[in-house]
Amino acid sequence: MLPIKSTLAVIAVAIVALPDPSNAQGGRGFDIAARSDASDAGFGASSVDLTMTLMDAAGRTTSREKRIDTLEKAGEGNGDKSLTVFFSPPDVEGTALLSHARIVESDDQWLYLPALRRTKRISSSNKSGPFVGSEFAFEDLTASELGKYDYTYLETRMVDGMEMDVIECVPLYERSGYSKLNCYFDTDIYQSRKVEFFDRGGQLLKTLTLEDYREYPGGFWRPHKQTMTNHLTGKVTVIEARAYDIGVTLRRRDFEPAALDRL
Repeated sequence: MLPIKSTLAVIAVAIVALPDPSNAQGGRGFDIAARSDASDAGFGASSVDLTMTLMDAAGRTTSREKRIDTLEKAGEGNGDKSLTVFFSPPDVEGTALLSHARIVESDDQWLYLPALRRTKRISSSNKSGPFVGSEFAFEDLTASELGKYDYTYLETRMVDGMEMDVIECVPLYERSGYSKLNCYFDTDIYQSRKVEFFDRGGQLLKTLTLEDYREYPGGFWRPHKQTMTNHLTGKVTVIEARAYDIGVTLRRRDFEPAALDRL
């Protein structure tokens, strides 16, 4: 996930706004995003079991078990494909979400509802809605492909004892639920450590923190804990991962909408 268009105000007789070339596509902000993207290239496919814990403002929690299979993009213009399947509790068991990430187009997503035994496509106007009652929106659950945002370098600073590059990411695709995201990447292994989501009105809505990164064969890093905090409601969703299988063999046909009906 990845963009402020900064200007230099020069006051003389008039005010002249000069764009900062480091913020252009291909500038410093883009380079930071590209560096992070490149650090994960070549994993092929992965699979992981996770526990999703939902906490309301009063501290009450409910937990859900799920698996996410991911197939790396193949060819220009395509993005990663992912399949999320829930195993428990009974009210969400069998629910599945298939996502095809795009670049500047709206991502393709399909939701399988076992109670109805049918698959429905998620329209672009509904992707800012919550996914199975969590603080993650449908929009948050697809791969953040390089080129989906306008990237602007903001600063490099210490956060929790770690040096991080901060860039502002403005969505280039239509009907995003966010006006911008502030994305924090560490300068050591180039991984995403925090994302601040601003609503369409420019107010800070949610913050995602990614922790407990572990390295897997091939030099691929994965976070084992992700926490999404909603600043307006006080609700929190925590996703904790078990071990990832990197380079696992997955069938491409299982990442097509017709496969959901076979679940």
